Amino acid sequence: MASEGTRTETSDVEELLRHAYARIKEHDLSGAGKIIEDALSVDFDNIEVVTALKYVNFWRDRIARLDGILNPFEKGEYLLSQWGLFVGFVGRVGRLADNCLYAVRQHVFGEALAHFSELVKDVEPDDPELLLRIGRCYKGRGEFDKALGYLESAARERRDDAQILSELADCYEMVNETQKSKAFFREAFFLDPQKVDLTSLESKMLERLAEAVAEQGHTGPLLKEWIPVYGVLYGVFTVKRELRSIELGKLKQAIYQLEREYGDSGNTDQAIEARLINRYFWLIDHYVGVNEDTGKLDEVLLKLRAVNPTVYRKYVN
Repeated sequence: MASEGTRTETSDVEELLRHAYARIKEHDLSGAGKIIEDALSVDFDNIEVVTALKYVNFWRDRIARLDGILNPFEKGEYLLSQWGLFVGFVGRVGRLADNCLYAVRQHVFGEALAHFSELVKDVEPDDPELLLRIGRCYKGRGEFDKALGYLESAARERRDDAQILSELADCYEMVNETQKSKAFFREAFFLDPQKVDLTSLESKMLERLAEAVAEQGHTGPLLKEWIPVYGVLYGVFTVKRELRSIELGKLKQAIYQLEREYGDSGNTDQAIEARLINRYFWLIDHYVGVNEDTGKLDEVLLKLRAVNPTVYRKYVN
C-alpha cells in the first residue's frame, strides 16, 4: 500500500503537470518548462514528467528559431515541417505523455494557424496552398469539420494534387467517412505517392498499411510507392471508380511509358515496378467496371504476372 507521503507527492506532480499543460496551450513554453522542472524536482523518476520535459524542450528550441523568420507563411510552414520531425522524435522517445502531446498539438497547430490566418486578407480566397495549410492546422487541432471545409475547397481548386487529396482522405477518416477516405487515399497514391506526407497524417488505417508494407522490406521513398499496391492486395483500397475516356487514354499512355522505363532499367527499378503494377490495377478495375472484353483483361493480367509473379498470385487468389 502506498504511503501518505507517496500519495501526496503524486498529487503534487499531477497538479503541476496540469498547470504546465495549460501553459503550453496558452503558448507559454518557457513557463511550462519551468513548472515541469519543478515537478521533476518532486519526483525525478516520474516517466510522464521526464517525457513531458523532452517534448517541451524540443519545441522551446524550435520556437527560439521561429523569431528569426519574418514572413507569416514561412513561420507557419516552419512549424508544420517541425511537427513532422516531432512525430519521429516522439517515436524515438518511446514513451507517450498523452496529455502533454495533446497540449503541444494545440500549441503548434494553433500557432501555425495564427500565422496563416494573417495572410487571408492578402491572397485570393480560393488559394489552394493557403486553404491546404489552414485545413491542416484545424485537423491538427482536432477541429475536423472546419478542416474539411478548407480541404474540400482546396481540392476543388486543385483536383490532381496528391498532398491535398491525402489530407482530405485523412480528415474523412477522422469523421468516420471511411469510404470517402479510402477513395481519396487511393487517388492520392495514384497521382504521386511521393507528395503524400505520411508524418502529417493521423489515419490508423494507413498507418497499419504502411507498417505491413515495411514488413515486406520496402522502406524510405519506396515505402510510399508500394503502399497503393499492397493497399489493393490487403483489401484497403477497395473503393473504385470508372475512368473517363480522357483519363483512360492518359492511363494507357502512362503504362506504355512506364513499361519502357522498366525495361530500360533492366527490371531492377522497384519504384517504377510499383507504379506500373498500380496502374495495371487501375486498368483492370476499369475493364471490370465497364464489362470490357475478357481478352483485354487477360492481356493486362499476363503483363502483371510477367512484372511480378508474387503480386500476381496474391492478386488473383
